[in-house]
Amino acid sequence: MRWTTARRAAKAPAIRITTARKSVADDQARRVRGYVISMTIRIICFLLAVVTTGVLRWVLVAGALIIPYIAVVFANGGREPVEDAPETLRLGADRELPSGAERRAS
Repeated sequence: MRWTTARRAAKAPAIRITTARKSVADDQARRVRGYVISMTIRIICFLLAVVTTGVLRWVLVAGALIIPYIAVVFANGGREPVEDAPETLRLGADRELPSGAERRAS
């Protein structure tokens, strides 16, 4: 009996842990890091706008005004989308129960 159980386990598809989603803490840390980087770039844009003149000044001011909107949209974007299950987790036709007509024919 024990041998048949081991044989069945050997035929069962392996579940890959690499398909698991990132933890909530890791996801939040990634979003916070991106937001902090965006806000740092915004501060740099403001500081450079003070010391530059001409068209470059207005480009930097525009960047400093637009960056917060983009940063907030990406920070609130949520978790990464769930990918399809790997082929090892998809149930194929060999795992389906036969229909009533197929069972009667055999």
